[in-house]
Amino acid sequence: MDSNEHEPAEGAVPPPRAPGIAGLSTPYRVVTALALGVVAVATCTHLAFVFLHVAPSNTVSKQYARTVDGWIYPEFEQNWKLFAPNPLQQNIAVQVRAEVRDTGGEPVTTGWRDLSEEDGAAIRHSLLPSHTEQNQLRRAWDFFTGSHDEDGKPDGERGELSEEYLRRIAVARLAEDHRGAHLLRIQLRSATTAVAAPEWSTEKTDTRTYYRELPWWRA
Repeated sequence: MDSNEHEPAEGAVPPPRAPGIAGLSTPYRVVTALALGVVAVATCTHLAFVFLHVAPSNTVSKQYARTVDGWIYPEFEQNWKLFAPNPLQQNIAVQVRAEVRDTGGEPVTTGWRDLSEEDGAAIRHSLLPSHTEQNQLRRAWDFFTGSHDEDGKPDGERGELSEEYLRRIAVARLAEDHRGAHLLRIQLRSATTAVAAPEWSTEKTDTRTYYRELPWWRA
């Protein structure tokens, strides 16, 4: 038998490779399959946590409440404010000031810095606004107020977590402008202003700005 009987003729077009993963070599197929498996497990786990978070209280959600809350808060918190019978009718700005030690070693208290206004300016007229600039600070403040009582005391571990999360955001923002000084303490406050009623309405609205100051926190 001719040894060249099963060899392709010179100039013949080789058969096309299989499309997709099947066209990869064995090592790459194994790596791809493992990566897809990890993504699938992570996605299913995340969806399961979200389901337990929004579902009515049950045996499973109660047993694993601490684990679920640790995963959901604060980045993946779910709420219904957009669809509430009385949606938010206030503008709430989060502001911060700091006590810093300057290059001469003297402590100095800065003026109030409006972090919400900075986020608004960053996304205004932007075709591709940053999701972080739109939501990070706003959700952090909502998380904080929702996990503290009227006296400002934290409601368990969620309250402590919300304080730490809000503090980290403020310190990160301040550190960008105070690289030559040492941050000692920070203080946050909210400036709440009601949205004025439309001109055609007879409703009277108090549009004065009310402030809520938090205690000083170590930076």
